[in-house]
Amino acid sequence: MDSTKRQITKIAREVNKFTARMLKMEGVGTAEYDFIHVVRKNPGITQAAIREVLSLDKGAAARCAASLEAKGYLVRKPNPTDGRSQLLFSTEKAELLKNSKASVEALYYEWLEEALTPQDNEEFCRILNILYTRSKSESKAGFPNLTRLFLDGGCQK
Repeated sequence: MDSTKRQITKIAREVNKFTARMLKMEGVGTAEYDFIHVVRKNPGITQAAIREVLSLDKGAAARCAASLEAKGYLVRKPNPTDGRSQLLFSTEKAELLKNSKASVEALYYEWLEEALTPQDNEEFCRILNILYTRSKSESKAGFPNLTRLFLDGGCQK
């Protein structure tokens, strides 16, 4: 039984809604932000590689890249190893957008924390760090424990 009632997921969903609304004010949709994020994390990536990461079709990736290039978030450079493709790089404007998104998320979480006493907030952050560390370790290892639980029928509980 999930005693958390998936409330971490539900809070994250609300943060994402608010963040998407604020990014939209800057002229960037969530799919475009995901595209920028992949390019930022993989400078010099091709559209084909981005399509694999984001599971996009060729047309959607091309439209997104063109839109983000026109908005000044990405630049294309020739691929020296393949004359048919181009390499994508993020611009300084993309870096500022990343900082903007992080600021919006921080604002939301700070607003939530106002409902807690300083002592409750300290305890919450301590416990949250334990959960985050466990989650990150499992992810970095390739989710072996969760995969085993899933395969053993754990998702049907």
